[in-house]
Amino acid sequence: MAVRNPIEWGSDQIRLANLAAESAGRALRPHREGTHAASPDVCRIGVAELGDVLARGLEDFGAYRTDVIFICIIYPVIGLVLGRFAFGSGMVQLLFPLASGFALVGPFAAIGLYEMSRRRELGVTIGWPDAFGVLGSPAFGRVVVLGLMLVVIDLIWLGAAAAIYALTLGPEPPASLSSFVHDVFATGPGWALVFVGVGVGFLFAMLVLAIGVVSFPMLLDRDVGIDTAIQTSIRAVAANPIPMALWGLIVAAGLVLGSIPLFLGLVIVLPVLGHATWHLYRKVVPSRVLETAAAAAAAAQQDAPPGMPYRRS
Repeated sequence: MAVRNPIEWGSDQIRLANLAAESAGRALRPHREGTHAASPDVCRIGVAELGDVLARGLEDFGAYRTDVIFICIIYPVIGLVLGRFAFGSGMVQLLFPLASGFALVGPFAAIGLYEMSRRRELGVTIGWPDAFGVLGSPAFGRVVVLGLMLVVIDLIWLGAAAAIYALTLGPEPPASLSSFVHDVFATGPGWALVFVGVGVGFLFAMLVLAIGVVSFPMLLDRDVGIDTAIQTSIRAVAANPIPMALWGLIVAAGLVLGSIPLFLGLVIVLPVLGHATWHLYRKVVPSRVLETAAAAAAAAQQDAPPGMPYRRS
């Protein structure tokens, strides 16, 4: 890949930003008829295929680890800023909800990683600037709108977490982190906070999983509307409840482990999970080439004379 000087690269980013603004404007206007086409078929997958998904995600990360680490270094920084904000604002009780918010906005935050995996799949030589190629995608406006939906869900989750704390250990904020940890694990109201908080958080996580696990990659891959992408994502989760539930647990566990050492582990966890999500999408939603072949085969079978079985070419 040719090395461009900063002026050339900056010029390209300004051009992409203009395209992104135009795309966002189009996303807020009614889509043309083609973007509301019927949802594509979804495939059933087994739990064992999640291992292949993670292996492919790790392979993508290994191929471009320097590039994606450069991109994902921002996430630990965001985590540290949020942690400092929680401590400095006397909102220690919201530290866990703030950290778990990574899982809720994760599908949107990983959009650049999906784009890198998509381009690598096409055999294109890529580097970290290619992650920003999504800014020039015709679907970028729809991606932003869907991402804002996840941000709203995250804010609602934070409000719910604050309300749960107020009803259990609150309404006064904890005096310190140590006293908060003691109250959570050594008192009845603290355990009520844990069980209710985890239960409500699980519902938010399942909602985001259902609407986001397939929709973001699909918007990059196909010319579809937000409604079609969300419907397909929900159908994919409904068709694969156990694998998708396990995938949600894998994502949650990975984010927790990545967040423990001052969020530094997210530099590795996020790109692997982001790349793997693209390959999960590929497994549950057939490529357009396969769909076209299947439609042609079905048409040939329908046109075949009675009594004459259809033979695949």
